[in-house]
Parts: sequence; C-alpha cells; structure tokens
Amino acid sequence: MVGRFSRSKHGYGFVRPSDARSTERDGDIRIPFVASADAADGDTVRVRITKESHVGRPGLSGEVVEVVQRRTTRFVGVAFQSAGEHWVQVDGTQFPRPIWVGDPGAKSVQDDDKVIVELIRFPSTLQDGEGVIVEILGAADAPGVDTQTVIAEFGLPGPFPESVLEDARRQAEKFSSSSVPAGRQDLTGEIIVTIDPKDARDFDDAISLTCIERGHWLLGVHIADVAHFVPKGSALDQEALARGTSVYLPDRVIPMLPEIVSNNLASLQPDHLRLARTCWIEFSEDGIPVHTEVKRTAIKSCRRFTYEEVDAFIVNPDTTAIAMTESVRGLLGRMQRLAAILRNRRLTRGALELNMPEVKIDLDQSGRVTGAHVVEQTESHQIIEEFMLAANEAVAEKIAAAKAKFLRRIHPSPDLRKLRLLTEFVSELGFEVESLESRFELQRLLTMSADEPEKHAVHYAVLRSLSRAVYAPQEQGHYALASDCYCHFTSPIRRYPDLTIHRAFDFLETGKKPPEDHLEQLGEQCSELERRAEAAERELVKLKLLHFLSTRVGTELEGVVTGVARFGIFVQGIELPAEGLIETDDLPVDNYRFDRSSHTLSGHRPGNVFRLGDPIKVRVCNVDLGKRQLHFGLAQEKAGHKRKVGGRRRTPPGRSHPRRGQGKSRQDEEKQKGPVENESNVGKRKKISKQVKKAKKSKRNKNRRG
Repeated sequence: MVGRFSRSKHGYGFVRPSDARSTERDGDIRIPFVASADAADGDTVRVRITKESHVGRPGLSGEVVEVVQRRTTRFVGVAFQSAGEHWVQVDGTQFPRPIWVGDPGAKSVQDDDKVIVELIRFPSTLQDGEGVIVEILGAADAPGVDTQTVIAEFGLPGPFPESVLEDARRQAEKFSSSSVPAGRQDLTGEIIVTIDPKDARDFDDAISLTCIERGHWLLGVHIADVAHFVPKGSALDQEALARGTSVYLPDRVIPMLPEIVSNNLASLQPDHLRLARTCWIEFSEDGIPVHTEVKRTAIKSCRRFTYEEVDAFIVNPDTTAIAMTESVRGLLGRMQRLAAILRNRRLTRGALELNMPEVKIDLDQSGRVTGAHVVEQTESHQIIEEFMLAANEAVAEKIAAAKAKFLRRIHPSPDLRKLRLLTEFVSELGFEVESLESRFELQRLLTMSADEPEKHAVHYAVLRSLSRAVYAPQEQGHYALASDCYCHFTSPIRRYPDLTIHRAFDFLETGKKPPEDHLEQLGEQCSELERRAEAAERELVKLKLLHFLSTRVGTELEGVVTGVARFGIFVQGIELPAEGLIETDDLPVDNYRFDRSSHTLSGHRPGNVFRLGDPIKVRVCNVDLGKRQLHFGLAQEKAGHKRKVGGRRRTPPGRSHPRRGQGKSRQDEEKQKGPVENESNVGKRKKISKQVKKAKKSKRNKNRRG
C-alpha cells in the first residue's frame, strides 16, 4: 500500500493509506521503528503489510519498503562540533541522532548557530544521516531566528519574485481612482462602512444595509475585486496559486499577494474609490433570503470602524465619543438588528457554535513573548461574521442554481461511531442527552454546558468528534454551519479559493459556465496549503512560548487537559497558551488505566482521575528547546489543603453522587482500597518509584548508546 508516513516522538510511526479519508484513523498502518527504513515525517512511502499483532494495539502493522516521495529534504537544526567533526542536531524528535555535515568552514558556521541542512542521506536504524549546510539563520537565541526557523521548516514562501512585483506595478499604473470604470454599478454615494481589528492592514469587505418596501432588508456585502487586478495565468496569479493563502504568524504576515495589491489597489480604504464585487441579498422582514444578485461595482467607504468602536456604539447608540454622521449611526443600528435576526435563524436550523477561547501572545519589538491575552468575540465580531456567512452561502447557491461546478467549502458530517462515543463521554460527565447523532441534540449539549465547570471538557470532546473542513467541488454541505451549499467568497486578498469564486461570476455574466477541469486537484492543493499555514502558526507560537518559559521554570499556571494518553496527559495553559505533558510517572502514585472512549486516565485512588477538558493547576518543570518539549508537573497546593485532581463532575438529577467506575460508592472504594497509608508507607512508595524511574532512565541511555 502507498500512504503518508508520520513518525511519533517515540520512534515508531504510522502510515495513512492514500485512499483513506483525513478523518479515518482506524485504517492507519503501524510501523515499528526498526521497520521504518529511512522514512521521515510527511514522506509518501510504500509499505508491505506484515499483519503482526501488537498487544493492546488492534489493526495492521507493516514495514516501509520504499520512499516514493520526500516531503522535504531540508531541515532546521543547531550546528555543533564533536571530536573534530561537524554535526547538526535537527530540531524536534524526528531524528534522535545528529546529522554529519563534513566541513562547513566555507559557511563560517559557529557552534550553536541555527542552520538549514540539506540531507544527502537520510538516517535509518542502520546508518547515520549525512547532509550539507545551505544557510545560516543566526544564533539560536537571537531575536527573529525562531521565525526564520519556522519559515524554513515549513517551506513558507519568501519575498515575491521581481516578475510578480513588476506585474503588480503594471496593474497599479493601469488603475485610475478618479472615475468609475464603464460597466460597473456606481455606489460611491452610498453609505458603506468597514469594520475591522485595530491592527488590520488590508480591508477586503465592506457593508451597506437599507430598509426597502414591504419591510424587507437589502444587504450589500462589498468584497474587493481582486480578480480585476490578478488575471488568470498572469505572474501574480501563478504566485498566488503557489502560496494558496496568506500566513499569519505572530510577528509578521506572509501575504498571498504583493502589498501593492493587498494593501493598496484592492484594499477598501475609506474615502478612496475602489473596485468591488457586491453581493446584494434581499431578506424578508424575518431574515429569509428572497433574492440574490452579484454585480461589478465601484464603492467609496465613508467610515472605517474598529470592533471596539462598534461595541461602544452597541452599549450606547447615542454616544458622542465616537465621531460619525447620523446616516452612519442609523446604518450601525440596522446592522445590529439584522445580524441578530440572521444569527437566530442560523441557530434555529442547527448551526453549531464552539466557544473555544482564542488566546493571542503579546510580543515586544524584537519578537519576544511578554505575555498573552484572550481575544473576546464581542457582538461587533458577530455582526460581521453573520453578514460574511450570509454572503458566502448566497453566492454558493447562486452558482449552484446555474448548474455550474465550483470550489465549495465542505465540512463532512461526523463519523457516527465518534458521535456515539461522544454521547457516552458526556453522559459520564453527568449531562443527560439523547443520541448526539442529532445535530440539534449536539447543539443543545453545547448550550447546556456553556456555563458549567465541564464546559472545556465538552467543547474539546465535540471538536475532536468533528471532521475537518476542506475545499472540494463535491456537492456536500457544511455540517457545523448547517448549510447545504457553501463556499468562500469574502476574502480573495488572502485566500485563493475565494478568487476562483469571483472568476466564476466573470463566466456566468457572459452566459458561460466556469471551467470544471482540475477543481478536485485545486481543492486538495488549497486545503493542504491552508493546513501548512495553520501548522506553521501553531509551531511558531509554541516555539516562542517555550523560549519564554525556559527562563521561568517553576512558574505555576492554570490550565486545561487537552489530551489524554497511556503515557500521560497534555495540558494547555489558559492565560498563557503553552501546551505541555505530565507523564504518568509524575502523577500521584497509582496504577493508571487509559480509556480511549472516555478520554480518561484514571487510578484506583479517589481523585486520581484525569479527563479531557478538566481544569488543572500545573508547574513548569522542564523546557527542552531542541526537542521542542515542555514538561509540566502538578502544582502543589498550600499546606493543610487537599489537592483536587481533575475536574469535579456534575451530578445529574436523581443521583446522589457522581457516577464512578463500577457503580460503587465512595465508601465501597475506600473499603476496597484498604487502610489509609501512614507516612512510612508513603515514603517506601516514593523510594520504589524513584528506583523504577532510575532503572527506566538507565535503559533509555543504554538504548541511545546502542
């Protein structure tokens, strides 16, 4: 079989067959370390099925017989010398042994420099790897090197080629902001506003809204006409296609289009004539869409609002602290009313709202972490979100009505087995639910848990039960949005799929259907580039937080359990979103049992239960920057206070105590446990535990030497 290889930090790996869906993990083929040849994480490999059974691990096993295609041959690591030889220790845990690089003297490499190494021979169980240093990023702890590391590691694009910049300059020279081009609807006299974050650099959407006859609403969602400046097949288009999406790193943006386009020509700046694609949607009084049109327009935004300004208006519509005309004030009031109507309709049809806290890290001028803050999703955010969702859905239905194929945004329905396991899990938490195979019951669960201590547990579990949204031409709906027909239309500055939707209307306007060739391949490419961008952002956030915490060992954090495994629990800080591991050996002494279906690691002693989503207080114990690993320990409570482990379960109605392992009461468990240990017994247990850890460490060192 052929598939993609993924290596775990423990050495062994898995191969996902090429014909498996991205959400299917039961079909993964387990590859023991000794059978992985020289495959690296992300490589496409050919495997032979050995069908060897592994105790406690059902499913197929195999061995790598050929690497079909390398994901990359370039890696980032730290250079050093040993015994007169030059080596590079690649970041992370993929290659446990360093890569020999011969004599890098021509590059003037210093010890502890962060470098990019091109592998000539990949390491395997039989031989070490060999490579050559192709670029020096700088000292490992120098400001900005962490960002360069992630850019190189994920193969993110660098500066735009000169041919692309020249193409953008030609587009700028041809554009005139003094008059409305022929063939466009003139909206320069309409009341149109933008609402964006304070630090927004490009403005690709604007809103107008009027009340018309019969009490109907006429919503105008005006999107920058990027397709006008990026002709298909041009140098600009080819570069945008190769990038697929803008990448939003903590300390910089890697744009899909040059700033000449993204921050000027196609940016809907206030008081400037700009070209747009306008989606007109007529709604009935109660928010039912009755008609949609998509037109080429020219607009002139009359006011740029920040989210904070709109929130201040919502609190006090008569405020004079924010300068605006009465017509603009009236527009904001109408927007607030219609958005509330649309949101209620969306929830009524079964749309899901997962409230996962979004935490942004704060950086100083050199790019170092100084703290973090939670990004609040206020009503102003919801107003814009509702209008963007409405436009995306209306546009998709318009193209579908023309019997044309296009790149949809699809979100497959969850696997029914996962939903059944989710039902069991939340029932164990004490929530009385019927089968969560019903989206309305799932929605009811999210609402019911919103103000409960188990909120994190429920929302994390629901998130893990859902599939991943992708771009594809198949006629599938969007499960989370409860939409039968959906696409991305509202952000062509930063997403290539949106650009394809804009171009589809160029064909429809002339009575032709847009081309259908290669849509599936294009969807796969855009989905892959989107995943790369998200993974790079997560990795850089992780790297910056590790540097921040490396000088703060011993710091205590409030956190939440984000993962449970046989070997321990993963915890993410709430105020500082660093994720680390507490190994089972570092939990209170007990015999722990891992339950995959309930996402639980539980011991025999009362309180020694760790479940996905549990609130927990941890202490930073160790930071390994080379392996990019963070190890937590349980924080010690004050003397005289009994430490709580895991989250407190919610007692369902009609039950006098939370549900426990075998339906036994706490008294039964105490009897089964036996007499309370005295201090000497506890000391013996700690001594034995230390001896076991020492033996494990000795065995690991022996394996490394071998």
